[in-house]
Amino acid sequence: MLVLCPYPEGVAPGQRLKFEQYYDDWRAMGFDIRLSPFMDMAMWRVLYAPGHLAAKAFGVVKGYWRRTRDLFRLRGYDVVYVHMWATPFGTTLFERMVRKLSKRLIFDLEDNVLLSTSTDKVENPNPILRYIKGNGKPRYLVAASDHVITSSPFLNDQCLDMNRRRACTYISSSVDTDRFLPATPYSNERPVTIGWTGTFSTRPMLDLLRGVFQRLAERVPFRLRVIGNFDYALPGVDLTVIRWTAEREVADLQEIDIGVYPLPVDDWVMGKSGLKAIQYMAFGLPIVATAVGTTPILIAHGENGLLVRTEDEWLTALESLIRDPALRRRLGTAARESAARNYSVHAVARDYRRVIEDVMGIDK
Repeated sequence: MLVLCPYPEGVAPGQRLKFEQYYDDWRAMGFDIRLSPFMDMAMWRVLYAPGHLAAKAFGVVKGYWRRTRDLFRLRGYDVVYVHMWATPFGTTLFERMVRKLSKRLIFDLEDNVLLSTSTDKVENPNPILRYIKGNGKPRYLVAASDHVITSSPFLNDQCLDMNRRRACTYISSSVDTDRFLPATPYSNERPVTIGWTGTFSTRPMLDLLRGVFQRLAERVPFRLRVIGNFDYALPGVDLTVIRWTAEREVADLQEIDIGVYPLPVDDWVMGKSGLKAIQYMAFGLPIVATAVGTTPILIAHGENGLLVRTEDEWLTALESLIRDPALRRRLGTAARESAARNYSVHAVARDYRRVIEDVMGIDK
């Protein structure tokens, strides 16, 4: 199997906490797995940083060289697995060539990039990222692939109407619950820490809560921990900003007492998988999330988290969790149980296997 993906292995959440976790399972099915990311680590290191235009341009040139080289070896693979696109710019030429030269093609679609615009493209000032998620390429791949993997039930319904085989499967993001382990004490012996994790592209989601955090700081003491790849400031709030690293990922998230998952209410969000919520759940954290998209599927309000819509509801939910450690324990414990049962790598592995068996024509 050849995996064509945008980013190097182990760095991007949309790959790392989705299909990258299942390579060993696919090897156990008998596949030899080869990876071909469009970007190398040199480009990844500067991708979200302002400037570095020469390095980014050189990275794109190298990416297109790798994809051109890939075209000459596609016929040698039983399955080609494409995540998001084959190349980021221009027409669907590369995607059409990948389809023509692949014996079997699986397309993995993250977020609702079938829309013509997105929050990422509007908000992100990076000249590479602003145009990296065009909608023509994924539309073609959805229609032409032998099987499509989607990130939400709503996106899956869209793709079913477009795919020539009507072969589409919603597969949730997942986490290694043997590694993502709870550590919060569920006590108020120290200031409670509210946490958010994400990247530059999802920073606008965090910004939705700026006013909530500032109002909350006037009512109850708490700490805010932001884990990402960008700088952040919020006057009036006890804030710690931490750079995400693979080595510190678990330890940094274990310092959080409450996880927040703010989202805008729009069509773009309907394609999101709820990855952040699943991460918090695995760590046994009580979650407060916007009631939109997949979050009502992941979270039962009052049972394993809290769902909100308005700024006042956000404020009330967070204040109640800060003041009540027993409530945090009850919701967090239930969240951990839900994550282990439904969103662990053990639970989700079978969904990927079914897709692979479908394209290979294996009857079970």
